[in-house]
Amino acid sequence: MKAELLLGDEAVAWGAIDAGIGGAFSYAGTPATEILETIKNVAPATWAMWSANEKVAYEEALGMSYVGKRALVAMKHVGLNVAMDPFMSSALTGAVGGLVLVVGDDPGMHSSQNEQDSRCLAEFAKIPVFEPSTQQECYDMTREAFRMSERLQTPIMIRLVTRLAHSRSQVTLRPDAERDRSQTRLPLPDPNDWALVPVNARRRYKRLLDLQSVLIEESDNCPFQLMELKGKQGILCVGTAYNYVREALGASSDRSILRIGFYPLPSKLIREFLHHCDEVLVVEEGHPFIESQLTGLMGIPGKTIHGKLDGTLPMDGELLPEMIGAVLGNPTPDHVPVDSIMTARPPQFCKGCPHSSSMGALVDATSIYEDALLFSDIGCYTLGIMPPYRSVHSAVDMGASIGMAPGASRAGAFPVLCTIGDSTFAHSGMTPLLGAVLSDANITVLILDNAATAMTGAQDSMATGDQLMKLLEGLGVKDVPILDPIPKNHAANVETIRRAIEHQGLSVIVARRPCIHIKPRKLAANLPLSES
Repeated sequence: MKAELLLGDEAVAWGAIDAGIGGAFSYAGTPATEILETIKNVAPATWAMWSANEKVAYEEALGMSYVGKRALVAMKHVGLNVAMDPFMSSALTGAVGGLVLVVGDDPGMHSSQNEQDSRCLAEFAKIPVFEPSTQQECYDMTREAFRMSERLQTPIMIRLVTRLAHSRSQVTLRPDAERDRSQTRLPLPDPNDWALVPVNARRRYKRLLDLQSVLIEESDNCPFQLMELKGKQGILCVGTAYNYVREALGASSDRSILRIGFYPLPSKLIREFLHHCDEVLVVEEGHPFIESQLTGLMGIPGKTIHGKLDGTLPMDGELLPEMIGAVLGNPTPDHVPVDSIMTARPPQFCKGCPHSSSMGALVDATSIYEDALLFSDIGCYTLGIMPPYRSVHSAVDMGASIGMAPGASRAGAFPVLCTIGDSTFAHSGMTPLLGAVLSDANITVLILDNAATAMTGAQDSMATGDQLMKLLEGLGVKDVPILDPIPKNHAANVETIRRAIEHQGLSVIVARRPCIHIKPRKLAANLPLSES
């Protein structure tokens, strides 16, 4: 055994390594990025590569599970939306080698478009979920998830939240013979179990439904559930909320506690807990997932349930220790609000960022039009929404800029422009561009090629430089001008964008200059700089 000071993400990565995974698959997205980064750095012999998008990552992991090796796939919560097709179907195919999906939810939307709760999607798919409270549980639950996945032949989700993923604690590691599993494969499955034509899918769905009673029994007996029966006032909590509750209660509380660490909900434990308690406070990050199941439409006769649904806790944002302390009658002493001692600094482009020049040229090029529409996407360039640019009129989801633009154009809007990064273009921009090419939509697409997935740490991009140009040619785009987005080229870049706007039909422009953070990194590693 050895102890390491680890982020929650890093603890999951170590758990996967010590579980003997054959590979890890991911698309970078906060707060889950560090999982694959850690596996790449700590276990270079393990296959760990960034995928084109989350759907591809899930399918790659599913393929590794099919041939009997353990596979980890990691993504942020909105990334699971992209992977929903294989995710839902994998609940029917099941798993051969252990298949573990780690999802980083983002309560409070620190770096996300919404606050969706991945537990709802796991319940929809009818697969089990582990939800750790500590970094040690991140490690322990990951290892157990692989064992359970193989034992029950089903995918398993591990749900993290930002505070757990990005905070550190000491973790005891227990590398053992399980690591050797990466060298062996289990027997191949019956192909009929994985070929989801209707006759097979109906049979596999019945198998999934039959599995639910087994999962509930597993949940009632799971060692990661914790129940302490004391007084008639109870607290039902999950994940990081358990830590906040413990901090607020101190050592001498007479309140009963039920901590959930595994789903589906343990019906036997919850019944026992509710039978003992007259009043229960439900404390959970995200959606009132457990609370709504407890209360249903009519509530529980003779029991009082508090939580988000009755306004005791806020429905939006993330939970905080002082918030829980106030609800439990133990406010944080001498708490000083952060905003009273720190000045807020809005996010902005890095000094020397090529996107700042691109956005400046875009704003000036469209300034002669009264109602120019500037659709944008998910990436560093989304910061163009801030002054002085105000060059982002929408940022909905990955690839939506090119998807939305033709719709607006067909409705009569002009001019319609969209900005998208090279990595996001590879993720989900190629498909809508194919449609725009075939319909010759009257839009201007500006691809901002900075040779990196820069927002999440400058991971390598799959569509940059000459490769991007070849992709555009293959998609049917012709005559693509290339801008060098630096201040001295501003006037020429403005003129190029204006010519593209006035062209009747589809125009695509590439603004090409590397992210300023990848040059020093490549120079330090003595690697050649991309032409982009």
